[in-house]
Amino acid sequence: MKLRVTQVAAIAVVAAIAAVATSPAHAGHAAREAAKQVVALADGGTLYVFEGGLMAKEDRYGRATSVKVGTVVETMDGRKITMTSNEVARLSQLLDLDHRG
Repeated sequence: MKLRVTQVAAIAVVAAIAAVATSPAHAGHAAREAAKQVVALADGGTLYVFEGGLMAKEDRYGRATSVKVGTVVETMDGRKITMTSNEVARLSQLLDLDHRG
């Protein structure tokens, strides 16, 4: 009986680790589908470019962040992009869709 309890506990731990490990892969799925282009940023965040060149920024923790128009952000490959808009509400809504299910 003791062996079975240990096996069940081990399975539960592995399942919990697997769930946590796969969560970031699904985060922002709705936002990625809605965006015309998704760019990884040097600070660990993500820049979403929607139709018409509208832009929104997600920080490295997965939160939509407000950025002033004209702010220059750096991509992972060193390119510099100037923010032309601040679609923080749109991105926040899309990110929330993923958390609600």
